[in-house]
Amino acid sequence: MTERYVTLAEVRDLLEEVAESRKGTAGELEDEDVLLASQKAALDHAQKVSNISLEDANKIIEEVSQIEEVTDVIAVKIADILPKYPEDVRAIFSKERINLSSDKINQIIEIVGKYI
Repeated sequence: MTERYVTLAEVRDLLEEVAESRKGTAGELEDEDVLLASQKAALDHAQKVSNISLEDANKIIEEVSQIEEVTDVIAVKIADILPKYPEDVRAIFSKERINLSSDKINQIIEIVGKYI
């Protein structure tokens, strides 16, 4: 089994697909009965918080991954948080103890800005 990081947009789309497929097979079940409580909570959170499509999230990840300091984990965080200000970008990198130049911070903000 392999692990990979996924965006909230992907979580949202995956859980919506699961709910739809279960509705089709479980004809008599109510909408509320097709997902487990934890899945419902995750779907609700993803729907409220994720403001972009899966395609746009993947484009953001692809573009910010070209920046040397951006790891897979950070790329997903950027696609989830959609930073608009330098302080937001610095907060994402603070745990990694990486100091980005102003140019790279602005580059990340510009990339995100294209998709929001």
